[in-house]
Amino acid sequence: MRVAMFTALMWAAVQAFNTPGIHPDAEASAQAQPERTKGPATDGKLNIIAFGAHPDDCDIRAGGTAAKYAALGHRVRFVAVTNGDAGHQTEGGGALAARRRAEAREAGRRIGIDYVVLDNHDGELLPTLHVREQIIRQIREWNADLVLAPRPNDYHPDHRYTGVLVQDAAYMVVVPNIAPDTPALRRNPVFMYFQDGFQRPNPFRPDVAVSIDDVIDKKIDMLDAHASQFYEWLPWVANNLESVPAGAAERKAWLRKSRGGEPNAAVRESLTKWYGAEKGNAVRHAEAFEICEYGTRPDEAMIRKLFPFLP
Repeated sequence: MRVAMFTALMWAAVQAFNTPGIHPDAEASAQAQPERTKGPATDGKLNIIAFGAHPDDCDIRAGGTAAKYAALGHRVRFVAVTNGDAGHQTEGGGALAARRRAEAREAGRRIGIDYVVLDNHDGELLPTLHVREQIIRQIREWNADLVLAPRPNDYHPDHRYTGVLVQDAAYMVVVPNIAPDTPALRRNPVFMYFQDGFQRPNPFRPDVAVSIDDVIDKKIDMLDAHASQFYEWLPWVANNLESVPAGAAERKAWLRKSRGGEPNAAVRESLTKWYGAEKGNAVRHAEAFEICEYGTRPDEAMIRKLFPFLP
């Protein structure tokens, strides 16, 4: 009896082991495997991520646009690729990095977005594989629909290499075997560049221009959070530190005057394309973006979906 029962149990175990779908080792292995890919969000909200070399760079180039996304309930993350630990005339190192991280966190809080500061040294950024994988992970974790970054031609090497790093991350974000600890995206996002004034090897092309007249105060409030930069370091570099007012309200007014220039002719043309002649010519403050060829290339319908505040 015992022999028969033992034989029956062994037969059942062998059958279970050999039956597709219930192999115990295969089931355990399947449970242990990390997710390899990640599909687009399905809740109707956009995921926007922007990269700047330093805390405050994204704010300058896309702070108003970010405020508009946030007001509509879309998800926005700013990423500083370095910690800003060299950007000051009297402070530096870990203390300055901590100060700038706190400023970035406060800037994000003021307009309702996420702000990440990576721990790479200011002034020492290089387009290495290690940093590229940091960028890839950020884009994947945010499940980005739209990625914003500087063009790779700029006076500052950190700015240039941030542009190169984001370019190098495009497409690689969909390759599961690259940075396999983070699920790859199933669709390459749209990548766009921030506006700049450099003319060589080619000038910035404003494919999309966004009126930020309705959120200019929010943008200035965001810039105001970076006191170490806008009231200390940048005026010192420009040899006009003595022109910075002492009072908080006066400082904001000064900041708005110095950071609130009119759109140039190329941006004005783009504004009239997207807003019509009457509204486009009336815009006082704008942010513009150029399509990068390395991501998904959007048509007009996709651009309007990615920029839902365009009329």
